Amino acid sequence: MSGVSGTEPSAKQRRTAALASAVGTTIEWYDFFIYGLAAGLVFNVVFFPESDPLVGILLAFGTFAVGYIGRPVGALIFGHYGDRIGRKSALVTTMMIMGICTALIGLLPSYASIGVWAPLLLMILRIAQGIAIAGEWGGAVLLAVEYAPRNRRGLYGSWPQIGVPVGLVLSTGVFAVLTLSTTHEQMLAWGWRIPFLFSVVLIVVGLAIRLKLMDSPAFRELKDSGEVAKAPLKELMKTPKTPILLAMGTKWAEGVAFNTWAVFSVSYLTAQQGMTEDSVLIAVTIAAVFGVFFIPLWGLTSDIVGRARVYGVGSVVLALVAFPSFFLFETGSFLVVTLVLIVVFGIAYPLMFAPQGALYSELFDARVRYSGISVVFQFASIVSSGLTPMILTFLLIRGGESPWLICLYIAVVATITTVCLYGLRNKLVYTDEGPRPGSTDLSPAAETPVSEAR
Repeated sequence: MSGVSGTEPSAKQRRTAALASAVGTTIEWYDFFIYGLAAGLVFNVVFFPESDPLVGILLAFGTFAVGYIGRPVGALIFGHYGDRIGRKSALVTTMMIMGICTALIGLLPSYASIGVWAPLLLMILRIAQGIAIAGEWGGAVLLAVEYAPRNRRGLYGSWPQIGVPVGLVLSTGVFAVLTLSTTHEQMLAWGWRIPFLFSVVLIVVGLAIRLKLMDSPAFRELKDSGEVAKAPLKELMKTPKTPILLAMGTKWAEGVAFNTWAVFSVSYLTAQQGMTEDSVLIAVTIAAVFGVFFIPLWGLTSDIVGRARVYGVGSVVLALVAFPSFFLFETGSFLVVTLVLIVVFGIAYPLMFAPQGALYSELFDARVRYSGISVVFQFASIVSSGLTPMILTFLLIRGGESPWLICLYIAVVATITTVCLYGLRNKLVYTDEGPRPGSTDLSPAAETPVSEAR
């Protein structure tokens, strides 16, 4: 099948779908990231004031990890919903859930006001955030990839990923402005609430854009032909498990890389190296800006040389840069730290993140694709992303506040991911000739694709 009722999307429709997926993920990741920043800078005092500073950070990162526990639930719910009802409907629902939860976090009373109920309510809202973001990623990726020409899936699939650094730029930028314009006491009292409440405005904008979109060509084709899966998850479980497990292994290094450089580094550089909060946030923001440009570049590169090659280079680089990066962090110099973050987070990390959407999409038939990529990404995220700040903080404590155990952990994870990539090379459903027999094509374009399994 090559089209939707005999028609292919225009170039304008493809660009609109890619842009809409990027705008939507930007808003959702903004909501998700402001929590991570607040966990490292504020929540250890506002919600866990009776702990000593380092343990307080560990507890705050514990609630950060709880958001990832909700992700498998979201993957199952919205994977089923997205494969049965449509990509667009699932995306509108996830955005509404995320917006409501983020605003409620901004209105939560502190530990000083309601005691233990404060962290408990925080945890519940964080789980709901995790459920929403789990459904968001899969739908946004498919909206872009299923609209893309065959030979540009890597590029189009990278557009939703751009939402991550842009969302990070917005969130760290807002926090940087607040730390510069308020005193520490004001920040703890009310300043931290502003980024959470501001998300209401962004959600309204995002919903307005998404409600105007048509569903992806691949899903409309399934719907028109009456081939929509009645039980997507059940069908998914009948497919070979090896590609799913290997894909989860490839997610590990990417999740560790992001949470090391974008989340953990903020608290590490402020608490351990004595840098100011605003200077660290500015450094992370600058690095994220570089990611906005390198993500589509590496996505396009994956269309030319292959997903696995680009992803694998990123994994190897992660292992190589860990020790020198933390060594340079010890200088406490704003310029040095900024340059390090630009290299490791703005340039190297996108090598893995950019081709990820297309790589995972090419593993599954359209009938179960939303469920498939959501299960891979979100189940793997529990360990690869959600637990990373806690693991790194624990390793820092066990290492006598020296980062050597952290660097060793990163190197081991990167090695595992590289091995999984090697095993995944020939497991893709889509080849140079298009989809294998019995598969529904990712996109309706007739172009001959560049090899996806090199």
